[in-house]
Amino acid sequence: MRQFTQNPNIAGQPRLADLLHVTHPARYLGGERGSIVKDRATVDLTFALAFPDVYEVGMSHVGSAILYKVLNDLPWLAAERAYAPWPDREAQLRAAGEPLASLESGQALASFDIVGFSLQYELSYTNVLTMLDLAGIPRRAAARDDRHPLVVVGGPCALNPEPLAAFIDCAVLGDGEEAVAELCAAVRAARAAGLGRPELLQALARIPGLYVPAFYEVSYRSDGRVAAITARPPAPPAVRRRIVADLDAAPYPDEPIVPLLQTIHDRVAMEVARGCTRGCRFCQAGYLYRPVRERQPDTLRRLIDAALQRSGYDEVSLLSLSTGDYTAIEPLLQNLMGCYADHKVAVSLPSLRVGSLTPALMEEIKKVRKTGFTLAPEAGSERLRQVINKGITEDDLLATSKTAFTLGWRIIKLYFMMGLPTETDEDLAALVDLAARVKATGRGTAGGADVNVSVSNFVPKAHTPFQWEPQLDREQIRARQEFLREALKKRRLRLKWHEAELSVLEGVFARGDRRLAPLLERAVDLGCRFDGWRDHFRWDLWQQALAETGIDPAFYLRARQSGEILPWDHIDAGVSKAFLLRERQNALLGRATADCRFGQCCACGVCDFEKIRPRLADRQRLPAPAAVPAAGGGEPAADLPKLRLTVRKGERAAALSHLEFMTVIQRAVRRAGIPVRWSAGFHPAPRIGFGDALPLGVTSEAELVDLDLAAPMTAAEAMAALNRELPAGIAVLAAQPVSRREPSAAASLATARYRVPLPARGPADLPARLAAFLAADSIAVERLKKGRPLRIDLRPWVVALELDAASLWLTLHGGSPLPVAAYLLGLPVEEVRALGVCKTAVTLHEAAPDCEGGADG
Repeated sequence: MRQFTQNPNIAGQPRLADLLHVTHPARYLGGERGSIVKDRATVDLTFALAFPDVYEVGMSHVGSAILYKVLNDLPWLAAERAYAPWPDREAQLRAAGEPLASLESGQALASFDIVGFSLQYELSYTNVLTMLDLAGIPRRAAARDDRHPLVVVGGPCALNPEPLAAFIDCAVLGDGEEAVAELCAAVRAARAAGLGRPELLQALARIPGLYVPAFYEVSYRSDGRVAAITARPPAPPAVRRRIVADLDAAPYPDEPIVPLLQTIHDRVAMEVARGCTRGCRFCQAGYLYRPVRERQPDTLRRLIDAALQRSGYDEVSLLSLSTGDYTAIEPLLQNLMGCYADHKVAVSLPSLRVGSLTPALMEEIKKVRKTGFTLAPEAGSERLRQVINKGITEDDLLATSKTAFTLGWRIIKLYFMMGLPTETDEDLAALVDLAARVKATGRGTAGGADVNVSVSNFVPKAHTPFQWEPQLDREQIRARQEFLREALKKRRLRLKWHEAELSVLEGVFARGDRRLAPLLERAVDLGCRFDGWRDHFRWDLWQQALAETGIDPAFYLRARQSGEILPWDHIDAGVSKAFLLRERQNALLGRATADCRFGQCCACGVCDFEKIRPRLADRQRLPAPAAVPAAGGGEPAADLPKLRLTVRKGERAAALSHLEFMTVIQRAVRRAGIPVRWSAGFHPAPRIGFGDALPLGVTSEAELVDLDLAAPMTAAEAMAALNRELPAGIAVLAAQPVSRREPSAAASLATARYRVPLPARGPADLPARLAAFLAADSIAVERLKKGRPLRIDLRPWVVALELDAASLWLTLHGGSPLPVAAYLLGLPVEEVRALGVCKTAVTLHEAAPDCEGGADG
């Protein structure tokens, strides 16, 4: 193993001037509340949790958040995060010769002991290789030595890791909470013993649940099928996935990292259960996460209470594969609503199953906000739902949709799949008819009713009863999509679909083998990135890579023989192959398999009934609803003032958009416990007023924020409480009460003064330019707004212009300083943005008090 020293190739924190030229620069800032930065000198091991997608997606992944806590709870280890940079940021890194670095400390990924990728989706594989390239880490495991990090993968796609076998050192199979800690302990021990990389890999291969591809040799038959998979000592013939026996006792983050920008799931995410035994035969997650293990409701209450307090979020999402099946769902929801409904905290259940949705449960869901209603019948006909073991009837679905419309939901999203085994034209026609009948259940309800139909393409996955089935090719998918599009259009229903090319590629890698490595490398070399993103997917480049590497997608989309050796047969997901074959036969016969949670054991092979077994929640284990201070509402006391804050927005915070800045303040106010009033209506919001939007890249010493108090609190108390909760770069400089009758923060502003540092080579005639500007009646310029040219007059914005040896000073009573400075300096707006413009002061209309004083008690 390499010695633990600071790698000389340290990236450092990104420069603000660079970030202002990329989309969503806050992705790369770090410093979020809840993030952990340890001194490398105090730990023995470093671990980079690398997510092969953009920040907003990776920050929404609960598994990564769990591992971040598990690893950082080890006093001898520092875990940090890295995400796939968007193409514009990747181009910056390549142009500057800078390596990909972690968010927390800005250390290059190549300087970490372990780099671990979470594989949630096959179409993220190109991003894995791109991140290795940007980090300066050799792609192929065989090219790495003691100088390089150990490259590890985990997540659902790791249960068929063969397409990535050439690139990874090991894979963590199954639940990671315990296995990852054991992996890190083994790396630490190997390093302390002075072992090299080969000896370390041998040690890892002995740990249950760790798969080391280097110890397995694969041979192939002349027709391309797998002939044999042979393990070399010390690796076992098959590696069985790890299962956390007691989820209630497993660690879970109660102080979430609070992002500086909006993420995909921007709320407290609470995993209520893991595993599902409903037995939908297409669903890989249903087989990879067995058995069902539920957290106790009192544990969930404790975790939710802490997470809400420490994050400032106003929504909780109860997560599992089927949250409606959680044993204590109704008493838990009632308890949470009893605590938080008056505090304007919404509770969402993103994974609800028809049949588990009772009217009482739906009543609880809608109490605070209707957070969206989605139903997934998956197939249109009763026959096909029996094939896939969905276990719901058309009557169930229609009854649920009618209840939802009656309770006030206006739009229902229906999710279907097409291309399922045995599917016929009649099944597709039944899909259209069912969607229309769901819409009809909303007739006569207040506000109208609508239905959106989303149809994905069936992709057979490893370790499911359908792993032997064929997948539709590109032309077949397109033909069926066209049929659905036209048929739904006639019923006035909208269709969302998945591109055929994306599904074909997903299918190739989902059941792929090691021979796909050259294809993946060539696609990356050609420029394939973010393949799961419609706007970035390049089918033409993939076609070129397929042609150059001689790989035919049809070989991987074909049906498999029941006795065929599959590329993942040495990966034991816990569910036996005999059970999967039995389920496949049941599918073809249209036989149902009952949920073992409610009936007898179906002998899938996962449980040992000692340590590994279903663990269900106790409905009685709930504390009484705690008294939570209610959010403000109604009319406050007549003499209750607003608090007006003067806020600094420093250099790193200048990379936040105005909306992101507002969100940071709102969440800090919640964490600080400042009692603000809330608006009424469908989407209640805190009554926090902001001044004019500050352009991206501009710092400020004088941002105005008004807090509409719902209960008495002194300015000094609010200022101190808020400063404890704000992230680095944002601080309250002053706070004072103002009358509720005073105009809002934005309406109070008279002028703003900006300092513009002069560029190294400014125009020699700048004083004359200023004089000409002030003497003019109109200064018309053209700007681009949302990609379209817009002509504006700068002159009415400007009150005064001044010049000293280092700075240009602008006094404006409206508009943005950037186009004004750009005009005067003869520079593009983006160059002016990078100069470090600062708002130094504001003046208010005479009716409002001066806001430059300190906190008033």
